[in-house]
Amino acid sequence: MPTLAEVPTSKFQALGRLIGNTPLITIHFRYEGKHRVLYAKSEYLNLTGSIKDRMALRILQEAYAGNKIAPGHTIAEATSGNTGISFAAIGRMLGHPVKIFMPDWMSQERVHLIRSYGAEVVSVSKAEGGFLGSIRRCEEFAAGQPDVFLPRQFSNPANTLAHAETTGPEIWSQLLSIGKRPQAFVAGVGTGGTVMGVGKFLRERDPSIRVHPVEPAESPTLTTGCKVGNHRIQGISDEFIPEIIRLNELNEVLSVSDGDAILMSQKLAMNLGLAVGISSGCNFLAAVKAQEMLGADAAVVTLFCDDNKKYLSTALMNEEAPRPGYLAPRIELLGIGTVGRACEFCH
Repeated sequence: MPTLAEVPTSKFQALGRLIGNTPLITIHFRYEGKHRVLYAKSEYLNLTGSIKDRMALRILQEAYAGNKIAPGHTIAEATSGNTGISFAAIGRMLGHPVKIFMPDWMSQERVHLIRSYGAEVVSVSKAEGGFLGSIRRCEEFAAGQPDVFLPRQFSNPANTLAHAETTGPEIWSQLLSIGKRPQAFVAGVGTGGTVMGVGKFLRERDPSIRVHPVEPAESPTLTTGCKVGNHRIQGISDEFIPEIIRLNELNEVLSVSDGDAILMSQKLAMNLGLAVGISSGCNFLAAVKAQEMLGADAAVVTLFCDDNKKYLSTALMNEEAPRPGYLAPRIELLGIGTVGRACEFCH
Protein backbone atom coordinates (compact mmCIF):
# COMPACT_ATOMS: atom_id res chain seq x y z
CA MET A 1 0.00 0.00 0.00
CA PRO A 2 1.59 3.33 -1.04
CA THR A 3 2.17 5.97 1.63
CA LEU A 4 0.81 9.51 1.34
CA ALA A 5 4.28 10.68 0.33
CA GLU A 6 4.45 8.13 -2.50
CA VAL A 7 1.01 8.86 -3.94
CA PRO A 8 1.91 12.33 -5.31
CA THR A 9 5.17 10.95 -6.72
CA SER A 10 3.41 8.34 -8.83
CA LYS A 11 0.80 10.85 -9.93
CA PHE A 12 3.44 13.42 -10.84
CA GLN A 13 5.12 10.81 -13.01
CA ALA A 14 1.83 10.14 -14.81
CA LEU A 15 1.18 13.87 -15.24
CA GLY A 16 4.67 14.35 -16.65
CA ARG A 17 3.73 12.08 -19.55
CA LEU A 18 0.63 14.17 -20.31
CA ILE A 19 2.22 17.62 -20.16
CA GLY A 20 4.94 19.14 -22.34
CA ASN A 21 7.00 17.54 -25.11
CA THR A 22 4.69 19.13 -27.71
CA PRO A 23 5.39 19.14 -31.46
CA LEU A 24 6.83 22.21 -33.16
CA ILE A 25 4.71 23.44 -36.07
CA THR A 26 6.42 24.81 -39.17
CA ILE A 27 4.17 27.46 -40.72
CA HIS A 28 4.75 28.44 -44.34
CA PHE A 29 3.31 31.76 -45.48
CA ARG A 30 3.79 34.59 -47.94
CA TYR A 31 4.36 38.14 -46.71
CA GLU A 32 5.62 41.16 -48.62
CA GLY A 33 5.90 38.96 -51.71
CA LYS A 34 8.29 36.45 -50.08
CA HIS A 35 7.85 32.88 -48.93
CA ARG A 36 8.60 32.68 -45.21
CA VAL A 37 8.62 30.18 -42.36
CA LEU A 38 7.85 30.60 -38.67
CA TYR A 39 7.88 28.02 -35.88
CA ALA A 40 5.24 27.61 -33.17
CA LYS A 41 4.98 25.18 -30.26
CA SER A 42 1.58 23.42 -30.24
CA GLU A 43 0.82 24.01 -26.57
CA TYR A 44 -2.88 23.29 -27.00
CA LEU A 45 -1.88 19.59 -26.97
CA ASN A 46 -1.14 19.69 -23.24
CA LEU A 47 -3.44 17.94 -20.74
CA THR A 48 -6.03 20.73 -20.34
CA GLY A 49 -5.33 22.39 -23.68
CA SER A 50 -2.90 25.15 -22.71
CA ILE A 51 0.71 25.95 -21.90
CA LYS A 52 -0.25 26.72 -18.30
CA ASP A 53 -0.19 22.99 -17.50
CA ARG A 54 3.62 23.16 -17.54
CA MET A 55 3.71 25.87 -14.90
CA ALA A 56 0.98 24.39 -12.70
CA LEU A 57 2.70 21.00 -12.64
CA ARG A 58 6.12 22.48 -11.77
CA ILE A 59 4.73 24.72 -9.03
CA LEU A 60 2.99 21.79 -7.36
CA GLN A 61 6.08 19.58 -7.68
CA GLU A 62 8.17 22.27 -5.98
CA ALA A 63 5.51 22.78 -3.31
CA TYR A 64 5.43 19.08 -2.43
CA ALA A 65 9.23 18.88 -2.42
CA GLY A 66 9.38 21.85 -0.05
CA ASN A 67 6.59 20.55 2.23
CA LYS A 68 4.48 23.62 1.44
CA ILE A 69 1.47 21.51 0.52
CA ALA A 70 0.14 18.16 1.68
CA PRO A 71 -2.57 15.81 0.43
CA GLY A 72 -6.01 17.29 1.08
CA HIS A 73 -4.88 20.92 1.25
CA THR A 74 -6.91 23.43 -0.77
CA ILE A 75 -5.26 25.08 -3.77
CA ALA A 76 -6.40 28.70 -4.23
CA GLU A 77 -5.29 30.91 -7.11
CA ALA A 78 -6.21 34.15 -8.90
CA THR A 79 -6.20 33.76 -12.68
CA SER A 80 -7.63 34.99 -15.96
CA GLY A 81 -8.57 31.44 -16.91
CA ASN A 82 -6.05 28.96 -18.30
CA THR A 83 -4.05 28.74 -15.08
CA GLY A 84 -7.26 28.12 -13.18
CA ILE A 85 -8.18 25.31 -15.56
CA SER A 86 -4.71 23.78 -15.14
CA PHE A 87 -4.76 23.90 -11.33
CA ALA A 88 -8.35 22.63 -11.27
CA ALA A 89 -7.45 19.55 -13.33
CA ILE A 90 -4.00 18.81 -11.89
CA GLY A 91 -5.11 19.69 -8.37
CA ARG A 92 -8.04 17.29 -8.57
CA MET A 93 -5.81 14.58 -10.03
CA LEU A 94 -3.61 14.96 -6.96
CA GLY A 95 -6.63 14.91 -4.66
CA HIS A 96 -6.88 18.62 -3.74
CA PRO A 97 -9.94 20.86 -3.45
CA VAL A 98 -9.40 23.89 -5.74
CA LYS A 99 -10.78 27.43 -5.44
CA ILE A 100 -10.25 29.90 -8.29
CA PHE A 101 -10.68 33.69 -8.10
CA MET A 102 -11.25 35.20 -11.54
CA PRO A 103 -12.41 38.50 -13.11
CA ASP A 104 -16.03 38.18 -14.20
CA TRP A 105 -15.37 39.33 -17.78
CA MET A 106 -13.45 36.20 -18.76
CA SER A 107 -15.14 33.83 -21.21
CA GLN A 108 -17.89 31.57 -19.87
CA GLU A 109 -16.09 28.58 -21.36
CA ARG A 110 -13.26 29.18 -18.91
CA VAL A 111 -15.66 29.27 -15.96
CA HIS A 112 -17.49 26.13 -17.09
CA LEU A 113 -14.25 24.22 -17.66
CA ILE A 114 -12.94 25.05 -14.19
CA ARG A 115 -16.22 23.99 -12.61
CA SER A 116 -16.31 20.80 -14.68
CA TYR A 117 -13.24 19.63 -12.74
CA GLY A 118 -15.11 20.13 -9.47
CA ALA A 119 -13.34 23.39 -8.57
CA GLU A 120 -15.07 26.43 -7.12
CA VAL A 121 -15.02 29.72 -9.05
CA VAL A 122 -15.27 33.08 -7.29
CA SER A 123 -16.07 35.83 -9.82
CA VAL A 124 -14.70 39.31 -9.13
CA SER A 125 -16.18 42.37 -10.86
CA LYS A 126 -14.39 45.51 -12.01
CA ALA A 127 -16.04 47.35 -9.12
CA GLU A 128 -14.50 44.81 -6.73
CA GLY A 129 -11.05 45.38 -8.19
CA GLY A 130 -10.92 43.19 -11.30
CA PHE A 131 -7.73 41.20 -11.59
CA LEU A 132 -5.94 42.90 -8.71
CA GLY A 133 -9.11 42.39 -6.68
CA SER A 134 -9.01 38.69 -7.53
CA ILE A 135 -5.47 38.44 -6.16
CA ARG A 136 -6.47 40.34 -3.02
CA ARG A 137 -9.53 38.16 -2.44
CA CYS A 138 -7.43 35.03 -2.89
CA GLU A 139 -4.84 36.22 -0.36
CA GLU A 140 -7.59 37.14 2.11
CA PHE A 141 -9.16 33.70 1.73
CA ALA A 142 -5.86 31.98 2.56
CA ALA A 143 -4.90 34.24 5.46
CA GLY A 144 -4.59 32.26 8.67
CA GLN A 145 -5.42 28.95 7.02
CA PRO A 146 -2.39 26.61 7.06
CA ASP A 147 -4.20 24.05 4.89
CA VAL A 148 -4.53 26.46 1.91
CA PHE A 149 -1.75 26.57 -0.69
CA LEU A 150 -1.30 29.67 -2.85
CA PRO A 151 0.65 29.02 -6.09
CA ARG A 152 1.14 32.79 -6.63
CA GLN A 153 1.88 32.31 -10.31
CA PHE A 154 2.92 35.94 -10.88
CA SER A 155 5.79 35.78 -8.40
CA ASN A 156 6.64 32.09 -8.06
CA PRO A 157 10.10 31.27 -9.50
CA ALA A 158 8.89 27.75 -10.34
CA ASN A 159 6.82 29.35 -13.10
CA THR A 160 9.97 30.52 -14.89
CA LEU A 161 11.75 27.28 -14.01
CA ALA A 162 9.05 25.21 -15.75
CA HIS A 163 9.86 26.83 -19.08
CA ALA A 164 13.62 26.96 -18.55
CA GLU A 165 13.59 23.20 -17.95
CA THR A 166 11.00 22.06 -20.52
CA THR A 167 9.77 24.54 -23.15
CA GLY A 168 13.16 26.08 -23.85
CA PRO A 169 15.08 22.79 -24.20
CA GLU A 170 12.33 21.38 -26.40
CA ILE A 171 12.51 24.33 -28.79
CA TRP A 172 16.29 24.11 -28.95
CA SER A 173 16.43 20.36 -29.64
CA GLN A 174 13.57 20.42 -32.15
CA LEU A 175 15.11 23.19 -34.25
CA LEU A 176 18.54 21.60 -33.98
CA SER A 177 17.10 18.37 -35.37
CA ILE A 178 16.34 20.18 -38.66
CA GLY A 179 19.63 22.04 -38.74
CA LYS A 180 18.29 25.33 -37.35
CA ARG A 181 19.03 27.53 -34.38
CA PRO A 182 16.53 30.07 -33.07
CA GLN A 183 17.38 33.68 -33.74
CA ALA A 184 14.41 35.09 -31.85
CA PHE A 185 11.69 33.96 -29.45
CA VAL A 186 8.50 35.95 -28.90
CA ALA A 187 5.63 35.39 -26.44
CA GLY A 188 2.72 37.34 -25.01
CA VAL A 189 3.13 38.19 -21.34
CA GLY A 190 0.56 37.03 -18.82
CA THR A 191 2.67 36.05 -15.83
CA GLY A 192 5.92 36.41 -17.78
CA GLY A 193 7.09 32.92 -16.84
CA THR A 194 7.19 31.68 -20.41
CA VAL A 195 9.20 34.50 -21.95
CA MET A 196 11.62 34.65 -19.01
CA GLY A 197 12.12 30.88 -18.73
CA VAL A 198 12.46 30.12 -22.42
CA GLY A 199 14.62 33.20 -22.87
CA LYS A 200 16.92 32.14 -20.04
CA PHE A 201 17.53 28.70 -21.52
CA LEU A 202 18.01 29.88 -25.10
CA ARG A 203 20.38 32.69 -24.17
CA GLU A 204 22.51 30.30 -22.13
CA ARG A 205 23.04 28.48 -25.45
CA ASP A 206 23.42 31.61 -27.56
CA PRO A 207 23.43 35.09 -25.97
CA SER A 208 22.65 36.71 -29.34
CA ILE A 209 19.13 35.24 -29.48
CA ARG A 210 16.53 38.00 -29.28
CA VAL A 211 13.73 37.52 -26.73
CA HIS A 212 10.68 39.72 -27.16
CA PRO A 213 7.75 40.09 -24.75
CA VAL A 214 4.43 40.88 -26.44
CA GLU A 215 1.47 42.97 -25.30
CA PRO A 216 -1.80 44.29 -26.76
CA ALA A 217 -1.49 47.66 -28.50
CA GLU A 218 -4.71 48.74 -26.75
CA SER A 219 -3.30 48.11 -23.28
CA PRO A 220 0.48 48.69 -23.20
CA THR A 221 1.05 47.72 -19.58
CA LEU A 222 4.67 46.64 -20.08
CA THR A 223 5.50 49.83 -21.94
CA THR A 224 3.80 52.25 -19.55
CA GLY A 225 4.22 50.33 -16.30
CA CYS A 226 0.53 50.49 -15.41
CA LYS A 227 -2.93 49.50 -16.64
CA VAL A 228 -3.93 51.54 -19.70
CA GLY A 229 -7.13 50.84 -21.62
CA ASN A 230 -8.90 47.58 -22.36
CA HIS A 231 -8.22 44.78 -24.81
CA ARG A 232 -9.67 41.49 -26.08
CA ILE A 233 -6.66 39.17 -25.84
CA GLN A 234 -7.54 37.16 -22.74
CA GLY A 235 -4.58 35.79 -20.82
CA ILE A 236 -2.05 38.57 -21.39
CA SER A 237 -1.64 42.10 -20.00
CA ASP A 238 -3.43 41.53 -16.69
CA GLU A 239 -3.41 45.12 -15.37
CA PHE A 240 0.13 45.12 -13.90
CA ILE A 241 3.72 44.05 -14.57
CA PRO A 242 4.28 40.66 -12.90
CA GLU A 243 7.07 40.32 -10.36
CA ILE A 244 8.92 37.63 -12.32
CA ILE A 245 9.29 39.82 -15.44
CA ARG A 246 12.70 41.43 -15.90
CA LEU A 247 12.28 43.80 -18.82
CA ASN A 248 15.93 44.83 -18.65
CA GLU A 249 16.87 41.23 -19.56
CA LEU A 250 14.65 41.21 -22.65
CA ASN A 251 14.59 42.89 -26.03
CA GLU A 252 12.01 45.52 -26.94
CA VAL A 253 8.34 44.93 -26.27
CA LEU A 254 6.31 44.13 -29.40
CA SER A 255 2.69 45.23 -29.58
CA VAL A 256 -0.18 43.75 -31.58
CA SER A 257 -3.70 45.13 -31.95
CA ASP A 258 -6.38 42.84 -30.54
CA GLY A 259 -8.40 43.10 -33.77
CA ASP A 260 -5.38 42.04 -35.80
CA ALA A 261 -4.82 39.09 -33.40
CA ILE A 262 -8.45 38.02 -33.79
CA LEU A 263 -8.19 38.13 -37.59
CA MET A 264 -4.97 36.09 -37.49
CA SER A 265 -6.46 33.48 -35.17
CA GLN A 266 -9.48 33.16 -37.45
CA LYS A 267 -7.19 32.82 -40.45
CA LEU A 268 -5.06 30.10 -38.84
CA ALA A 269 -8.22 28.07 -38.18
CA MET A 270 -9.95 28.60 -41.50
CA ASN A 271 -6.91 28.31 -43.75
CA LEU A 272 -4.71 25.79 -41.93
CA GLY A 273 -7.05 23.99 -39.55
CA LEU A 274 -5.13 25.30 -36.55
CA ALA A 275 -7.95 26.19 -34.15
CA VAL A 276 -6.06 28.40 -31.72
CA GLY A 277 -6.94 31.14 -29.25
CA ILE A 278 -6.59 34.88 -29.71
CA SER A 279 -3.22 35.10 -27.94
CA SER A 280 -1.84 32.61 -30.49
CA GLY A 281 -2.83 34.92 -33.34
CA CYS A 282 -1.16 37.73 -31.41
CA ASN A 283 2.03 35.68 -30.99
CA PHE A 284 2.14 34.80 -34.68
CA LEU A 285 1.92 38.44 -35.72
CA ALA A 286 4.57 39.43 -33.18
CA ALA A 287 6.81 36.71 -34.64
CA VAL A 288 6.32 38.24 -38.10
CA LYS A 289 7.40 41.61 -36.67
CA ALA A 290 10.47 40.05 -35.06
CA GLN A 291 11.35 38.36 -38.34
CA GLU A 292 11.07 41.69 -40.13
CA MET A 293 13.80 43.04 -37.86
CA LEU A 294 16.15 40.13 -38.58
CA GLY A 295 15.39 39.28 -42.21
CA ALA A 296 12.89 37.10 -44.07
CA ASP A 297 14.93 33.92 -43.52
CA ALA A 298 15.38 34.32 -39.76
CA ALA A 299 14.37 31.39 -37.55
CA VAL A 300 11.78 32.90 -35.20
CA VAL A 301 9.88 30.80 -32.68
CA THR A 302 6.65 31.48 -30.81
CA LEU A 303 3.84 29.60 -29.08
CA PHE A 304 0.27 28.63 -29.82
CA CYS A 305 -0.72 28.82 -26.17
CA ASP A 306 -4.18 27.25 -26.29
CA ASP A 307 -7.01 26.23 -28.60
CA ASN A 308 -10.10 28.19 -29.61
CA LYS A 309 -12.59 26.18 -27.52
CA LYS A 310 -12.29 28.64 -24.64
CA TYR A 311 -13.25 31.57 -26.89
CA LEU A 312 -16.44 30.42 -28.60
CA SER A 313 -18.49 33.08 -26.78
CA THR A 314 -15.99 35.88 -27.45
CA ALA A 315 -15.09 38.23 -30.29
CA LEU A 316 -13.11 35.41 -31.88
CA MET A 317 -16.34 34.10 -33.37
CA ASN A 318 -17.50 37.49 -34.68
CA GLU A 319 -16.67 39.16 -37.96
CA GLU A 320 -13.73 41.50 -37.42
CA ALA A 321 -13.23 44.45 -39.76
CA PRO A 322 -9.63 44.94 -40.96
CA ARG A 323 -8.09 48.32 -40.18
CA PRO A 324 -5.19 50.24 -41.71
CA GLY A 325 -1.89 48.90 -40.41
CA TYR A 326 -3.13 45.39 -39.66
CA LEU A 327 -0.75 42.63 -40.71
CA ALA A 328 -3.14 39.66 -40.83
CA PRO A 329 -4.87 40.68 -44.10
CA ARG A 330 -1.43 40.88 -45.79
CA ILE A 331 -0.39 37.37 -44.78
CA GLU A 332 -1.13 34.44 -47.08
CA LEU A 333 -0.93 31.16 -45.22
CA LEU A 334 0.44 28.37 -47.43
CA GLY A 335 0.71 25.24 -45.29
CA ILE A 336 2.26 23.56 -42.28
CA GLY A 337 4.77 20.92 -41.36
CA THR A 338 5.75 19.49 -38.00
CA VAL A 339 8.94 18.73 -36.13
CA GLY A 340 8.40 15.71 -33.87
CA ARG A 341 8.18 15.69 -30.13
CA ALA A 342 11.33 16.88 -28.41
CA CYS A 343 12.10 13.61 -26.60
CA GLU A 344 12.84 12.02 -29.97
CA PHE A 345 15.91 14.24 -30.23
CA CYS A 346 17.10 14.93 -26.69
CA HIS A 347 17.11 11.45 -25.16
